[in-house]
Amino acid sequence: MGPDAVASMVARRTFLGMLGVGIAAVPLTADAQMAGKPYRIAYLGNSSATQEADLVAAFRQGLRELNYVEGQNIVIDFRWAEGRYERFPTLLADAIRLNPDVIVTAGTPGALAAKNATKTIPIVLAVIADPIRVGVVPSLARPGGNITGSATMLHDLAGKRLELLKELVPRVSRIAVIWNPSNPANLSLIEELKDAAAKLRLTIEPMVGGINDRELQKGFAAIAAARPDALAVEPDRALLVHRAQITAFAAKRRLPAIYPYREYVESGGLASYAPNFPELFRRAAGYVDKVLKGAKPADLPIEQPTTFEFILSVKTAKVLELPIPQSLLLRADHVIR
Repeated sequence: MGPDAVASMVARRTFLGMLGVGIAAVPLTADAQMAGKPYRIAYLGNSSATQEADLVAAFRQGLRELNYVEGQNIVIDFRWAEGRYERFPTLLADAIRLNPDVIVTAGTPGALAAKNATKTIPIVLAVIADPIRVGVVPSLARPGGNITGSATMLHDLAGKRLELLKELVPRVSRIAVIWNPSNPANLSLIEELKDAAAKLRLTIEPMVGGINDRELQKGFAAIAAARPDALAVEPDRALLVHRAQITAFAAKRRLPAIYPYREYVESGGLASYAPNFPELFRRAAGYVDKVLKGAKPADLPIEQPTTFEFILSVKTAKVLELPIPQSLLLRADHVIR
């Protein structure tokens, strides 16, 4: 073998040796670590895939941004309560049988059911009103146990909506309320609503509860008979399913109304004020990622939303013959014309 051939062979062996060292020195990526078996997420929704399509899309977007690909390194099992919160224990039992790596849900009924179902599987709350008051966690900074996520923890939201309603309708003095009394979070929320109303010199009457057609029709009749000046609808995903009926009733009775979700305004309602819920679901993917990479939920502080949206429909205001103050138009994050 000539000198050139020997030199070539030595160079080749040196290159391969260096390449081997280089490969060994590079840590495996998250995708490579998950290549053997995809992680499994149990996703429990309050209503239905159709009703929560924007929330699911935001959650999936968050996962994609963190390099998770469904069917490859992650699997999501969806289960829907269809507005019947009593179904959560059964749905959770079915989900747990598949041995998920993490459970994702939102709202107080889902959170309480998940907490009662498991003390070991990590639980990520996309959003909950007040996890301390209802006993889900003892602290936001150190939630302990197997639960973490996001919480509104903003007791003035109900009052803020009343303030906006009073700005929209300065003459308002009596406001009807529609709420869901079967949601434990709403019990304290109603007290906060009454306190805020008293400070604004407003009367809450009548206050009707219900989440099915029969209860809502009965509530509509009570509101019509009371003839209030305006209407406030309180947060609840099961109640949101009936938004078309509720906004149609408000339009028929010519009631200015304030809502807790933008979907009401998109269905013909006047105005809404709430956190950016899709953003909270996108951020929930970040919690899932941390848990899957070994973080303990007990050590992950529960965050609070930083983005809120005031949505206003000029179109509906015109139907109600309600002049909108320019100051409110300028403050609105989105105006429907």
